[in-house]
Amino acid sequence: MSERPVILVVEDEDSIRLTLRDYLRRKGYEVVVASDGVGAIKQILDHAVDLIVTDYRMEVFGGDYWIRFLKDFCGNRRVIITSGFLQPEFPIPFPVVYKPFEYGDLEALIRKTLQGP
Repeated sequence: MSERPVILVVEDEDSIRLTLRDYLRRKGYEVVVASDGVGAIKQILDHAVDLIVTDYRMEVFGGDYWIRFLKDFCGNRRVIITSGFLQPEFPIPFPVVYKPFEYGDLEALIRKTLQGP
């Protein structure tokens, strides 16, 4: 992990994605963003992402397939799922934060997750 951890925020709601990006940058993280799973894959290929904070339900490549992709192909990265509505057909192997959430609480979980084993 670099001195400034790189966080990928994947969120289809512009207001959440951009305000969370700005908040995390103020907290000292390097942040890249994507509005869906396809854009996230491009960011993962282009950046040394340390942690992915992603919405569960997105129009393009979201939901159960996105979670399965993260589990199977991004196992070396830490992941936090955010969701206002989560009804997967299998157990989610990542921490889940339900919307609406406080940015400070999410940042505390990010910090803890980055320091984890």
